[in-house]
Amino acid sequence: MKLANQLEKLGTETAFAVSAAAAAWGAKGNNIYPFHLGDMNVPTPGNIVEATKKAIGDGYTGYCPGAGIPELRAAIARDVGAKRQLDYSMENVSIQPGGKPVISKFLATVMNPGDEVLYPNPGYPIYESQIEYQGGVAVPYGYVETATGFDLDLDVIRRSINSNTRALIYNNFQNPNGAESSKAEMEALARIAIENDLWVLSDEAYFEIQYSGTPESIVSLPGMQERSIILYTCSKRFAMTGWRLGAAIGPQPAIDVVSKFNTNIESCTAPFIQRGMVDAIEGDPSGPDAIIDELRRRRDASVAGLNAIDGISIHAPNSTFYLFPNVTRIMERKGFTDINQLMDEALISTNVSFCTRKHFGRPLENEQDHYVRFAYSGIDVDDINEGMARLKAYFEV
Repeated sequence: MKLANQLEKLGTETAFAVSAAAAAWGAKGNNIYPFHLGDMNVPTPGNIVEATKKAIGDGYTGYCPGAGIPELRAAIARDVGAKRQLDYSMENVSIQPGGKPVISKFLATVMNPGDEVLYPNPGYPIYESQIEYQGGVAVPYGYVETATGFDLDLDVIRRSINSNTRALIYNNFQNPNGAESSKAEMEALARIAIENDLWVLSDEAYFEIQYSGTPESIVSLPGMQERSIILYTCSKRFAMTGWRLGAAIGPQPAIDVVSKFNTNIESCTAPFIQRGMVDAIEGDPSGPDAIIDELRRRRDASVAGLNAIDGISIHAPNSTFYLFPNVTRIMERKGFTDINQLMDEALISTNVSFCTRKHFGRPLENEQDHYVRFAYSGIDVDDINEGMARLKAYFEV
């Protein structure tokens, strides 16, 4: 039997392939140092677990409204609005089974076949996958490496816009490179969106993963709230990656459409998890604070380990739990031309598993340097130190 032709355009989250390779190597008796997947081995705060158990015991195991239970929608509206100096109500919130569904539903809501959508590359690979699968034209924009991290390539963004451009996907606090926009850069991007009448998906999955200061959202800037949908997820902030709970937040007409997709696709998100999340948002903040403290320790150990390797220099990003070092000198030293060869050889030689730039969108034509991504959310400090020591020995030969 023949499958749909459109499936040829459907990509995947290729980091899971790295996870499979690491698992296969581990099954042979090797102790893996897992820097590859942005999962978390930090426990979900206890108050969330207990509130969810109570909801199950209280019988919240049937259907609920497709848009989500009113209590959670209102709680997220208050929390997101307060942190971004915006007014939202529950009508602006549609609960999702994770943050990822917001990407496909946003595109299905605002994009027609043939429309062009700008997206970050390197970036979360599902952007590219869903744009193309739904019949859009995926137009990448990149980043410029600086002494302190990565800046948006605003010139490329401006040059890429034409009469067919419909939307812009923006991931501040970025996966995979940890980039955090300055206020000036965010304002410049907002001007581009407004001047060209673009919809914006503001992927804020890592909004609360901040080690100092106060995070800012492009949606807070004048003229942006009415054209933007926020991708909100509980996965990172509350260490709930497997619980699958998130939300789309934006103008009510668009959110009503997103909720209609909910009814068509999954009926609703598990109501007992939604009940637990009400307690998470409005309850004890010590759990999320402890998660940040632990991630900060892991970040510092990872940065120190990488900077100890000859040929690598990286700053400590203030957000996310990712590091994106330039390994061009390591590639030259090893005589490799394919970055995935470095990844494969490192796993066999050191038991350290990581992703490469190729796992975050098709490389751009003008790229010359080589990068890899380390995620430190699923590995303890002692293993970070040991894994980095192994990498140092391998990379420096």
